[in-house]
Formats: sequence, structure tokens, C-alpha cells
Amino acid sequence: MSSPTHLNDEVVAEHIRLTGARATPARIRVLQLLRAAPTALTHNEIELVLGELALDRVTLYRVLDWLVESALAHKNTDAHRVFRFSAAAAGEHTTHIHFRCEHCGGVFCLDAAPPAAPILPAGFSLSRMDFDLRGRCANCTASK
Repeated sequence: MSSPTHLNDEVVAEHIRLTGARATPARIRVLQLLRAAPTALTHNEIELVLGELALDRVTLYRVLDWLVESALAHKNTDAHRVFRFSAAAAGEHTTHIHFRCEHCGGVFCLDAAPPAAPILPAGFSLSRMDFDLRGRCANCTASK
């Protein structure tokens, strides 16, 4: 009988394979971590959470860049200009809204519907829209 972790491994591996790429243990581990994280994580935070399962820095950077290029993850900068990574939702559209805490630097994915795309001039082609809301997260507001 398969364990819940094994089933989760297979689901994540299948999402990776759907991109046409190999589902390597490193890709599976990092994508699982991003999906389980309540907020976007920095490279360093990912290393700390992986603990003894951590990859070497270069491999982790490559895995994160590949996940972003494959539309399985998002890469955004926080208020301190540090890159943070979050898992893309299954079947996600090209738009994604974030709330950025100006105090702690946290980046939170929102379930709010994004505004409609503007009408573009002739010959323009939209590939992505980014929306950032800024302020203080619940934790920072409570600790004022």
C-alpha cells in the first residue's frame, strides 16, 4: 500500500512530467516544499527547511529557475529585493496577485480575481500580468 507521501510524490512528479521534463528527486522535493509552504520562500529559507535533504546551492538555484521557466512556480522580489518562490496553482492563468508585507518582506498569494487586462495597442501581445498589493501582513499588524 502507498503512503500519503508517496502518493504526493507521484502527483508532483506527474505535474513535472506534463512539462515534458524528467521528474528528478530534486525537482519533486522542491516543488512539494513550495506547495506546502504558507507563503513564498527565499532560497535560504528553502535550504533551511530541507535541512539534511538540502541540495547544493547551485542545484537548488537551477531547480528553482527551471520550476519558474516551466510555469510550476513564481519568482518575485520582496520589499527587501530578495527573490521569493511560490508554487503556481494547478491550471493557473497568466495572472497572479500577491500581497507584499512592507515590514517583514513576506509575499502572500491571494485568491482574489485580478482586474481585466487593458486593451493593448495594435501589434502588442500580452504574456503575463503581475499585480502586487503592499502593506502589512496580519502578523506584522498584530505585533505593532
